[in-house]
Amino acid sequence: MTKIVAINGSPRATWNTATLVRDAAAGAEEAGAEVQVFDLYKLDSYQGCRSCFVCKTERSAGVCAIRDGLKPVLDAIREADGVVLGTPTYLGDVSAAVYALLERLVFQNITYKRDPHVYHDVRGRCLFIVTSNSGAESYEGQGFNAGMLRTRAAQLEHAIGPTQTFVCGSTQQVADYDRYDWTMFDGPARVKRHNEVFPTEREAVRALGSKLANSTDWTKTSA
Repeated sequence: MTKIVAINGSPRATWNTATLVRDAAAGAEEAGAEVQVFDLYKLDSYQGCRSCFVCKTERSAGVCAIRDGLKPVLDAIREADGVVLGTPTYLGDVSAAVYALLERLVFQNITYKRDPHVYHDVRGRCLFIVTSNSGAESYEGQGFNAGMLRTRAAQLEHAIGPTQTFVCGSTQQVADYDRYDWTMFDGPARVKRHNEVFPTEREAVRALGSKLANSTDWTKTSA
């Protein structure tokens, strides 16, 4: 049976990122996959790479030696056929929890040798979901978030396998905009978009989740 790991990298367990991650997971389940879901901010405490280099030694080659809240996630990814990873964009990058995950996930497989470059050949595939206050256009071409998206997708390619990205922009951040003096945002427009457009985005990631579970020709998103 195909194994899919779905990871919510947002501290909010029921909002945009979490919803899309679970929709993708549902699509994979409907396609017959065995799905395991993690909420990074609900795990026991963990941190980024400690630069201990134990993962470069013979006894732990290619496997992070830190035993903390992130270990079950890294173990599950290693055994998975596909990974769904969702993150909000904070200060132009992934969330702190996702950044720590990427440090541990990517660095453990780097050999620091000319050949081979990695300890384990990648065999999986990845759906990378990004939610953002900014419009989706800022992640395209030369947009101000485009470089970040390409970098993080390339890291996932290195650690997991071919990666497709899905960007949900102009998100509704809060339930009640009247509580805040946010002159940068048109609250009613955000709510309207959430009610009218977000459902179609949910359907789209559900379909991608199904494809992730079944596809043998999953290819990376063109840069």
